[in-house]
Amino acid sequence: MARRGALTPPVQFDDGFRASLAALLEWRRDVRRFRRDPLPEGALDRLLAVACRAPSVGLSQPWRFVVVEDPERRVAVRALFARCNAEAAADYAGERARHYAALKLAGLDDAPVQVSVFADRDTPVGHGLGRRTMPEMIDYSVVTAIHTLWLAARAEGIGLGWVSILAPGEMARLLDVPPSWRFIGHLCLGTPEAEADTPELERAGWDDRRPAAEAILRR
Repeated sequence: MARRGALTPPVQFDDGFRASLAALLEWRRDVRRFRRDPLPEGALDRLLAVACRAPSVGLSQPWRFVVVEDPERRVAVRALFARCNAEAAADYAGERARHYAALKLAGLDDAPVQVSVFADRDTPVGHGLGRRTMPEMIDYSVVTAIHTLWLAARAEGIGLGWVSILAPGEMARLLDVPPSWRFIGHLCLGTPEAEADTPELERAGWDDRRPAAEAILRR
């Protein structure tokens, strides 16, 4: 098979770039409080194009971005979140339940841009490579695209909030997508009300970020 692309000399990343990357990772936040100003012209298309440069299993590129602009659909998403959030709150009791009720868990009312992200599990692209033993790699590939989008947005001063308290099947029906598409998350994008270098849930006392050493095993 003919090679379609030529190898090029690698880009050299210096200490200044590495410091900036570390700062980007430190300041990436799950934003829930937005200003209602629209995004700059062309920003969303540019960010989605960057997201599509994420790695994917077998080069399957299974991400599908549904930009939710219709007001009635937005209202329906908000109503679904309210119902799912109430059901989630019922799982807690006592002080933890009161704490949960006080949290702001979505920016659906103010974010100027909303994007639902799905994984196309039946995509023929990639010819099934790498998915026989772990078909869920399709979903994981979409998560990498979301994280790529998240970092690219933060680098432009745009906040992103990932809303997961939604029923996947109902989101698929609400947005009228093919049945093979699996809902991964609903994203809110816009200018943050404020910036912070620590997670909002940590600042609110819900839990603390654990040190990396706690997640590392050696065998």
